[in-house]
Amino acid sequence: MLRFNGLAISCELQPPFISPQTPHKITTELRARIDTMAGTTAAAAAAAAETEERRVCVTGGNGFIGSWLVRALLEKGYAVTATIQPGADAAHLRFLPGGGGDPSRLLLIHEADLLDAPALAAAVAGCRAGVFHVASPCTLEDPADPQRELVLPAVQGTLNVLEAARAAGVRRVVITSSISAMVPNPRWARDHPGRPVDEECWTDLDYCKARKVCMSGVVDLSHGLSFIWYSTAGEDQKWYPVSKTMAEKAAWEYAEKHKLDVVTINPSTCLGPLLQPGLNASSAVLQQLLQGSKDTHEYHWLGCVHVCDVAAAQVLLLETPNASGRYLCTNGIYQFKDFAETVAKLCPGYNVESFTEETQPGLVACKDAAKKLIDLGLVFRPREEAIKDAEASLNAKGFLGQHQLQI
Repeated sequence: MLRFNGLAISCELQPPFISPQTPHKITTELRARIDTMAGTTAAAAAAAAETEERRVCVTGGNGFIGSWLVRALLEKGYAVTATIQPGADAAHLRFLPGGGGDPSRLLLIHEADLLDAPALAAAVAGCRAGVFHVASPCTLEDPADPQRELVLPAVQGTLNVLEAARAAGVRRVVITSSISAMVPNPRWARDHPGRPVDEECWTDLDYCKARKVCMSGVVDLSHGLSFIWYSTAGEDQKWYPVSKTMAEKAAWEYAEKHKLDVVTINPSTCLGPLLQPGLNASSAVLQQLLQGSKDTHEYHWLGCVHVCDVAAAQVLLLETPNASGRYLCTNGIYQFKDFAETVAKLCPGYNVESFTEETQPGLVACKDAAKKLIDLGLVFRPREEAIKDAEASLNAKGFLGQHQLQI
C-alpha cells in the first residue's frame, strides 16, 4: 500500500477477469485470422500463377520497337521476359509502368545473344502465352563483316528463337520483320502495274546482287536449313534488306516444317519518341533529313508509321486467333519526296531538302496499304504525329547536333 497526498493506492495486481466464453472467443478470432492469412496467400499464389500464365518473351526488348512493345504489354497486364544483348543497357525499361520494383515481377530482363541457343531457350521457357521476336542486328555504318554481323545473326538467331518457342510449347510467335523484306523490288511495278506494294511482295535479292552485292557461298544452318550469303567491296551495298529477307523466309520454312504458329509484321520506317538512350536506324532517317541529307531512299522507302502503332499491332496479332501470314504495317504508301515536304512544313527550323522529281520510281501510292491490320481493328496515328513526336525526341536527346533546335 502506497500513500500519496493522503491517498492510499493499492499496488496489488488484480487477476484479469476471464469469462467462460473467452477461450472460445480467442480460438474463433485466431482461426479467423489464420483463415484470412491462408486466403490471402492462396489469392496471391493464384494471382502469381495467372501472371505467369500471361508471361510473354520479347527479344530485343531494349531496342526502339522492343521498348515500346514491352511498355504496351506491361500496360495490358502481361508479364514480360525481355531479352537483351549481353552487357547492353536496359535501365530505361525499369522506369516503364510495372517495370521496376514491382513485387509481382512483371518484367524480367534476360541477357541472351541471338546465336546463344541455350540462353534463348532459358529466356523463352515459361512464356507459353507468346513470343515476340523483335531483335535483329542493324548498324548505322556499313558492316566490316556482313555475314558475321548481319546475315548470320538474323537468320540463325530467328531459327534459334523458333526452336526455343517450339520446345517451350509457345502458342504463337510474332516476328517483327520489316518492309526491308518487301523492298527493294524494282520489278514489282513492272510485273504489277498500278498495284500498290502488299504482303505478296518480297525483296529482290538479285537486285541487291546487282548493286555490287555478289554471291559468295552457302552456309548450313541448324534444323536442315541453309542460306546463300554475299560479300561486297562496293559502297552501294544493301545488307539489311538481305538479312531481313533471308531471316523471314527461313522463319516461314521452319514454321511450315514444324507446324509452328507464326505471323510476321513488316513495319515501314518507324518513328516516334525514343525510350532507349541510343539512336536507332529508322529514327536516323528523319535525323539525317533534318540535317540536310539528299538521300532519296530510292527503292527502300514505302512510308512511315508511329512506333506506338507498331507495338499495338504486335499485341493485336498475338491476341487475334485467326491472324495469319504477313502484315504490312504502315500509315499509307507514298513518295519520300512527299514525306520530306511534310517534314519541312512541320519542322520549319531545319534545312530539309526539297525533292522536285519522283524519289521512288513506279511506286503506287495507297492510303490503306495496311488493310489487313486495319480490318483487325488497328487505327493508325497520322504521319504528322509520328514526325512531330520523333523530332521532339531527337531534339531533346541531342541527336540533331548543330542543327538542333533550342527550346
